[in-house]
Amino acid sequence: MNSPATDVVRLLTVKGETLAVAESLTGGLVAAEITSVPGASKVFRGSVTAYATELKRELLAVDAGLLAAHGAVDPQVAAQMAAGVRKALGADWGIATTGVAGPDPQDGQPVGTVFVAVDGPFGPESGSAPGGKVEGLRLNGDRAEIRRESVRSVLALLLTELVGEHTGNERAQDTEQNGGF
Repeated sequence: MNSPATDVVRLLTVKGETLAVAESLTGGLVAAEITSVPGASKVFRGSVTAYATELKRELLAVDAGLLAAHGAVDPQVAAQMAAGVRKALGADWGIATTGVAGPDPQDGQPVGTVFVAVDGPFGPESGSAPGGKVEGLRLNGDRAEIRRESVRSVLALLLTELVGEHTGNERAQDTEQNGGF
């Protein structure tokens, strides 16, 4: 069975599309997971690890008013991070993670509160509404477990969107060239 990162790289390669990553609580783990896959350089544009709140505003164009009102651990912040990195790095898809890995609460949110987001070329033919997708998570475990599950969750969210965009013809082509899903 393939890892989610392997599936992401394969599907993006088949589609001829690219990916950029914005990370906060995961601190580069998503980018590391993707770049561990042979051939990732064909699809991976780069990443921004915006751990400090002001960097989310300065580098990823997250709304300053939103950050001031809700803090960095917020679904809209995750959505804006994904859209911001997609635009900043010129990628077809952007994904983002923000949340509280612990040991202490942050921005009024308890440890284990995580938001993952994806922003991509959604359109009428994709079956998805325009704009980004955000998933809120309440994770248990220690800091390392929360961060690992955040990586898994953001890649799973992206895979769901990529598979939804994958047409039958691309599936047939991928099956012939790469042994299928």
